[in-house]
Amino acid sequence: MAISMPLEELQLLIAGYVLGDLSPEEAVQFEQLLAQNPALMEEVAHMQAALETPYAPAEVTPPAHLRSAILDKVHVSGSETSSSEIGSEVGSEVGSGIGAGVAARSRRQVQLRKRLRGLMEVAAAALIIALGVNNYRLSQALQTAQAETQQYAALTYVLAATEANSQASATVVADPNDLEATIAVKNLPPLPTGKVYALWTVLKSDAPFTMDAKKAILTEVFQVDGSGNFSQTVAIPKAYRSQDLVTKVAVTIEDANAPQRHIGSPILITGSKS
Repeated sequence: MAISMPLEELQLLIAGYVLGDLSPEEAVQFEQLLAQNPALMEEVAHMQAALETPYAPAEVTPPAHLRSAILDKVHVSGSETSSSEIGSEVGSEVGSGIGAGVAARSRRQVQLRKRLRGLMEVAAAALIIALGVNNYRLSQALQTAQAETQQYAALTYVLAATEANSQASATVVADPNDLEATIAVKNLPPLPTGKVYALWTVLKSDAPFTMDAKKAILTEVFQVDGSGNFSQTVAIPKAYRSQDLVTKVAVTIEDANAPQRHIGSPILITGSKS
């Protein structure tokens, strides 16, 4: 159905509908137009989509006549039209004898200009938000990439026996880059059946890692050979990449069936690193 309304007035209603600032009378009028001409929703949808997708903005081409109107108003106005300028414009036309019809048309032009300016301000705000979010995401991605490519220095932990008459010792050389460590243990006595040695990484109490009640992470379970020695490369927790979080490395004797219970006391321990 053809719309018996000036194009400029129709644009005014569409802009007001999208911005939500139609008067009650205008709202009723526009709803009637929509009911009679469902195709109008396409133009409304175009305008709404342009304002509602700032985070993944797809290119939206507005109707040709609406795009031309927006550009014309921007070029002509150059800046916001003050209320005094508006009054002068309307008063001048009325005073010069143009007539009430032209004055009403001028008022509609002013309303359209204000509404189109409102649409442009909303679009500009959405663009600023989108740019801010994108910059934040780029910054986070850069920090993550830098963290992933950061090279960490190797850490050497020397463990000494807690008993004065013991000759046992151990060295743990940790590579935070590969999250691996080489363990070399000497002079530990072989254990009876059902017992194992457990290597623990002890962290600060506020470290952001899952720890047991003794603030430790079970790192490796091992047995020594007949000479009391053990050497192997094992996986280590990611906590070693924040070396200040690691306070001690220790070895205890635990039950083979449940070493994670962490019942034993340290027989080898160190809080130093180099």
